[in-house]
This record gives sequence, C-alpha cells and structure tokens, in this order.
Amino acid sequence: KRFLAWDGLPTQVPTKDKRYIWVDTTARWRIVDPLKFLQTVGNERTALGRLDDIIDSATRNQITSHILYELVRDSEREFVETELSIQVEEIIGKVKYGREKISRAILKEASEGVPRFGIELIDVRIKRLNYVEQVRQGVYSRMIAERKRVAEQYRSEGQGGKAEIEGRKEKELQRITSESYKEAQEIQGKADAEATGIYAQVYNKDPEFYSFLKTLETYKSTLDEDTTLILTSDSDFYKYLKSLSPR
Repeated sequence: KRFLAWDGLPTQVPTKDKRYIWVDTTARWRIVDPLKFLQTVGNERTALGRLDDIIDSATRNQITSHILYELVRDSEREFVETELSIQVEEIIGKVKYGREKISRAILKEASEGVPRFGIELIDVRIKRLNYVEQVRQGVYSRMIAERKRVAEQYRSEGQGGKAEIEGRKEKELQRITSESYKEAQEIQGKADAEATGIYAQVYNKDPEFYSFLKTLETYKSTLDEDTTLILTSDSDFYKYLKSLSPR
C-alpha cells in the first residue's frame, strides 16, 4: 500500500500549435494487487519500465492535443511560475483547460493501462516544461522583436503627443500674436486719430504754426547729421531753416 515514485525522462514533444518543448513528468503509484503484480511484472524495476511506456504515451497524447498557452496556465488568472523554466510570449486569451486539467487528463488516460499489472496510479504531474534548444533562440528573437515593436510604438505615440503639444503651442502663440497686433493697431489708430485732431485744431487756430510743425516733422524724418541738402532760397525748407539760424 505504500506510495512509490516514478520519474520520467524529459521527452521532446510538439504542442498542438507546433511548439517543440521538453516535457518532464513525475508520478506516484502503488501496488494494489500483489499477486497480479508478481505474475505480470515481477518487481518494481520492471513495473517502472511499463509505467515509462504508459505515462509517456499518455503525456504525448495530451501535449499534442493542446496549445502551449494551455500548458503554462492553471486558470484564467494564475500563471504557473513554480518549476517552470519557460518564457512564453503569447500569454493572451481565455484558458479552456489549463495545466492542472491536462495533468488530470494524463492521469486518467494512463490509469486505464495499469490495472492489468496490479498497479494504481495516484497522480501524474508535469514537473517542468522547456523549449528545445533549436527553438529557444527563435523564441527569444521573437520576444525581443515584440518588445522592440512595443517600444517603437511608445516612441511613436510620444512623438505624436509632442507634435500635438507643439501644434497647440504654435496655435496659441499665433492667437496671442494676432491679438497683440490687433490691439497695437487699435492703439496706433487711436493715437493717429488724436494727433490728427490736434493738428486740425492747430491748423484752425494758426495755419502758419501748423505749417511750421509739419515742416519740423519732415525735417525729423528726412535729415540727420550726414544729410546734405541743396535748397533754393524760396523753398519752405530754406525759409524755416533760415529763421532758426542764429543771427
């Protein structure tokens, strides 16, 4: 009635989605019919050889019937990490079976082949999964490429966000510049209107003085220290310049 251990050798098996992996399983068993056991296998060593064939066959049947994703998940929410030396890049979607149910399916299938030896299987566990060496580098390359793609997407989204912010900034700057220009034009217009009003008042009161002011403005806008003028004696320029000269 004591429990005995069975440890299988790691076996290379393809999953349903054609991922070649190493599968390492372990099991517990016991002798329930000593007479039948002695008549059919005789000893524990021979019994372990029979279990090799039965459990390995059941394991292969179940592994090839499920995708890799199902083998590394116990449920929808729990990712199997203990005793798992495999990196899976497609952890997506909803789990239909999960590693625990697949282990039970292996146990059920294998259990059908052991009673004739006076043996009972207690449990079968998938101890370890791993990619075969030939496939590992390809998997890592796909994982790296996927992470680069995600990083590039983040960079692209960042550039898009930057462009959007700069666009809003430029639009706001144009709005402020436009409003400032408009306000400056309004102020300039009011100033010009006030100046025109003052000039009109001066002209109405003293046309001669108005003419003098306009001439001074002309001097200011046209003359500097490097300017040379040639004037006739009867020009307005000459008349006012002469009147300003020291006597």
